[in-house]
Amino acid sequence: MKNNRAGAKANIIALHDLPIGKTAVVNSIQAEGIARRRMLDLGLVPGTRVEALRVSPAGDPKAFKIRGAVIALREEEGAKILISYKGD
Repeated sequence: MKNNRAGAKANIIALHDLPIGKTAVVNSIQAEGIARRRMLDLGLVPGTRVEALRVSPAGDPKAFKIRGAVIALREEEGAKILISYKGD
């Protein structure tokens, strides 16, 4: 496994696209209304570190570790959360 250099450029991707076992930082929330409020209440605010833990056998939802809690998000929700990810 390669280590990222401190100056490595981060890509902006959707949270749902974060590979299992990898971590990233929330960049922005693209959802509106009640969906946005729910995401913010879950702790998904810019600067928050998230880790992709596992995916259901059917492929949706995906489980993430957010501020010490395990949260499952469906693809349509995860697609509205943009993250900064320094891929390997």
